[in-house]
Amino acid sequence: MIIEGKNNINEAIAAGKGIVKLYVLKGYTDNIVQSIIEAAKEKKAKIQFVDKSYLDKLTPNKHQNVVAEISDFTYSAVSEMIELARSRGEKILLIILDGIEDPHNLGSIIRSAEIAGAHGIIISRNRAVGVTDTVVRVSAGASHHIKVARVTNINDTIRDLKDNFINIYSADMEGELMYKADMKGDLALVIGGEGSGVSKLTAKL
Repeated sequence: MIIEGKNNINEAIAAGKGIVKLYVLKGYTDNIVQSIIEAAKEKKAKIQFVDKSYLDKLTPNKHQNVVAEISDFTYSAVSEMIELARSRGEKILLIILDGIEDPHNLGSIIRSAEIAGAHGIIISRNRAVGVTDTVVRVSAGASHHIKVARVTNINDTIRDLKDNFINIYSADMEGELMYKADMKGDLALVIGGEGSGVSKLTAKL
């Protein structure tokens, strides 16, 4: 997976992600890039100094003169998210995404969820976007710090969560105002896809 930008790469390093290779613009240096280079050396990553045209070919985005190749994104299990909340003595907060297909939207949701203190995000393996280079970039590094689970069946996951006494809420224009709901306990919030919203069975659950 290719990531670009000083902040994004720094976040990946802070999260302990494995850097496979680092590409840096020839002759370019500043304190942040130098610290990235040192961190890459510690991780035994290959470091290559290249022309700007080479960096431009690696990524069409603003690379800030440094690009990194990291290990592919590692998904978590839902149980890990619950254990994380329990270990912190916090009420569980999970975000369940029902059919988000736009990587920009997933990246934005990951960023917002991480800021809000969510313990994890659950996405579907089918008819939904996974964590891609674009998602990582749009999340502004948040994807390196929050757990993401990819499950086969969203509805089965919801049933399992309910069996663990986790309240499930769904964002729906036909529902009541969120301010009227008791959302103080362990909960998971379902957000529907861009086109069809939350599926009928999921909303029923």
